[in-house]
Amino acid sequence: MYNPYMTNISAWTLTGDAPEQGLGVLAEVDVLVAGAGPAGVAAAVVAAEAGQSVLIVEKYGFAGGAAVAGMSGTICGLYLASETDREPRQVVGGFTERFRRELLARGGLTPPQIYGKTWTVAHDPLVWREVADDLLARAGVRVLFHTAVTGVVLDGDTHRGVVVESNAGRAVVLAARTIDASGDAAVVARAGYRYTFGDNGVIQNPTMFFRLGNVDVGRFLDFYGTDTICPPWVTEEIIQARNAGMDLPRQKIWIFTTPRPGELMVNATRLAGQDGRMLNVIDPADFTEAEILGRRQVRSYARFLTERIPGCENAFVLDTGVEAGIRQTRTIAGIDRLTNDDVLAARKREDGICRVPWPIELHAGDRPKLSWLLDDYYEVPYGTLVPERGEHIIVAGRCLSAEHEALASARVTAQCFEYGHAAAVATLLSLDKDTAYRDLDGREVRAAMAANGSTLSPS
Repeated sequence: MYNPYMTNISAWTLTGDAPEQGLGVLAEVDVLVAGAGPAGVAAAVVAAEAGQSVLIVEKYGFAGGAAVAGMSGTICGLYLASETDREPRQVVGGFTERFRRELLARGGLTPPQIYGKTWTVAHDPLVWREVADDLLARAGVRVLFHTAVTGVVLDGDTHRGVVVESNAGRAVVLAARTIDASGDAAVVARAGYRYTFGDNGVIQNPTMFFRLGNVDVGRFLDFYGTDTICPPWVTEEIIQARNAGMDLPRQKIWIFTTPRPGELMVNATRLAGQDGRMLNVIDPADFTEAEILGRRQVRSYARFLTERIPGCENAFVLDTGVEAGIRQTRTIAGIDRLTNDDVLAARKREDGICRVPWPIELHAGDRPKLSWLLDDYYEVPYGTLVPERGEHIIVAGRCLSAEHEALASARVTAQCFEYGHAAAVATLLSLDKDTAYRDLDGREVRAAMAANGSTLSPS
């Protein structure tokens, strides 16, 4: 039974709509992780395996974030891009590789699939959830699903925990350190710290993924080809169907085979407001519009596939994402920033905590814009995870401090696992040394990650 006990927190400030008295404390832990997407799962598991008491809270009834609820369905960012080397070369290890191996061992992951000049792998979202459940349980992480962060507990500028809410009511979780792995910088924003939205408020379009069942995959691949990015003849078919009146706003679509027989995963929709404006899914009105529009577009693209693409004649929609696929919302102001030049120059860093070989992948207009990094990668500096204000808090995931185009490369799943890994390592160092995140040497974080199996360039 939900029965938080009372404690005196009157000396601290509670943000949000929480009352300043009579609020119970649900838990006191070493580490609180907000959000159970790839970054959150990695952060919670690594911290708990090191002996810390860890609580992870998640608004849905399962782990996975955009990878599962948004049904993005792939682990992008594992492999180098190349125009000459046509075999996949994986350059990211650490927790990312650990999770990849678990998925593969359970039959929940495809072999590498061609994605333009690079490769990606597609996963089974149910197996993803099961792997996360088991890793969290084995590490001893306390998990609270169906629980949302609604406020922050502050002692001046020092984070002491969060206010959470569920159907059982509202309570406080106190924590020595907080890892904001919400993807939306939910904790940072509720503390009133600075953040931005994309390029002067313009963010990447959300999308609605869907899965198509009862496909003759062999015949489909014979027509479509092995590149998951659609070939020119499919784009021509889309344009013809659009001219005939079908609602197909995006003419360059991506289709992946999945670990399940007779199934395809489709990334085709482009979600903008009915008046053409950019939709910011932080706003629930925009989020609602995106999801209703997304489900309608799914039916249009499914009809297109069944009517015009061989192998899909008898196919049907199995499901869509629980939510629209979110590529970008809030970006924190950090003590360091990943710049567009860092990406284009493939810059390596002494304090780099993750390799990124993924292209700049901007989603706007009727076709995504791809800027490839060929036979190389850059590294994300540690300071991009540390907010410029606030003590005892660090972020992990797509809300890291980065310029707009840089984030369009750095935000993908393989890297989010490693951002969570980095946040956990930094948390362990911060607790052990009783040192602020901002005062840690990023090179020490990097060294500890390398000892854990992360693949990083020689210092």
